[in-house]
Amino acid sequence: MLDTLAQMFSYTFLVRAVIVGLLISLCAALLGVSLVLKRYSMIGDGLSHVGFGTMCVATAAGLSPLAVSIPVVVLAAFLLLRISENTKIRGDAAIAIMSAGSLAIGILVVSVTSGLNTDLNAYLFGSILAMNNEDVYLSIILCVFILALFVLFYNKIFAVTFDENFARATGVRAGVYNMLISFLTAVTVVLGMRMMGALLMSSLIIFPSLSAMRVCKKFKTVIITSGVLSVTCFFAGVVISYLYETPTGASVVVVNIAVFCVFSLVNFIKSKIFLKKMEA
Repeated sequence: MLDTLAQMFSYTFLVRAVIVGLLISLCAALLGVSLVLKRYSMIGDGLSHVGFGTMCVATAAGLSPLAVSIPVVVLAAFLLLRISENTKIRGDAAIAIMSAGSLAIGILVVSVTSGLNTDLNAYLFGSILAMNNEDVYLSIILCVFILALFVLFYNKIFAVTFDENFARATGVRAGVYNMLISFLTAVTVVLGMRMMGALLMSSLIIFPSLSAMRVCKKFKTVIITSGVLSVTCFFAGVVISYLYETPTGASVVVVNIAVFCVFSLVNFIKSKIFLKKMEA
């Protein structure tokens, strides 16, 4: 096994992919806990579709996909937040509208210009070859910022996640923290979809959080467990992808699904044991 890992990390592009993937997985898992609890778990899917549509348009126009998609996806995240707070459109409906619309526009623009090519397919399904040094630096900065946010403002994030009205009543600027989480989620999605693909990026946000919630009851332990699971599942997925030549994004998702099933089984067994003790 050690020989396999040594051979695997002898490739520079794989080292970059693993570094970016581990950092993005950690970021997505930490943000995912708040998003899932606030019932915004599908925002990752919606923003990744917005990112894909934007990258299609940027590629057709001969512009840098990353430079164009980050500000557009950030604006989309803020718009989703505003729509959900200030209109009768529910969060899931707003996400569906923006997701489908952006995806359709992007595909339409590309189809009448250059046509869908390998680069755009990599954004749709993910590719470890898409990682470069810029992604590594951006991922490091993003991860440091998110870790600092959760360490320094843990109590405020906790309050905003569970009860925004109570948070506002106690003087917490809930709107600012919501916008900050939306901004960080948007950047995480754009960086991660280059590896995971627009269709699978949301799995990094959803699965680790749900798995951690199967066995953990406290917010802090859920956050820590989610981060550990996300990083572990990503690394396992990359190794499986390397050994069996399977798509990286799909391999990571399958590992996350397997872990979720195991944790759900553990939670089921614990519930049965607890019920038997109560009956006794």
